[in-house]
Amino acid sequence: DAVIPQYAKPGDSGFDLVAVDDVSIKPGETKLVPIGLAFEIPEGYEIQIRPRSGVTSNTKLRVQFGTVDSGYRGEVKVTVDNISQIQYSSQPRFSAPILSGDKDFNITKPTKCEVLKVEKGMRIAQGVIAPVVKVEFEETEELSSTERGSGGFGHTGY
Repeated sequence: DAVIPQYAKPGDSGFDLVAVDDVSIKPGETKLVPIGLAFEIPEGYEIQIRPRSGVTSNTKLRVQFGTVDSGYRGEVKVTVDNISQIQYSSQPRFSAPILSGDKDFNITKPTKCEVLKVEKGMRIAQGVIAPVVKVEFEETEELSSTERGSGGFGHTGY
């Protein structure tokens, strides 16, 4: 049932990876979705498993970035999370305003909780062939300075 990868449009960098089984994923759960393919990738290259924008923007399924190394010969599977909210039995459900001190809290939005299904034949992810650059690591006491320095996440503002 495996589908030979194809590029959907000329100029696409990613080729489609298609699920070969139905896989149900509960809220908060992560599952491996089989695609029924194994690859022999030349040394010096890798396959990067990436999300498809249509799946990400239209569902609560999130494909996790993955790497298939040149030495791997087993079936490739795609790691998929269901990020829909989990409804715990201990969570209160409110349909009327709640008074707390001097503030009113009106909680009326229901919690969304869905078991999502990856269906056999669904284009679940994309693969990109990329070169692998090898480097030699060297320990040092200090690094050269740059304009950015050690500025991390959000250091230039939002």
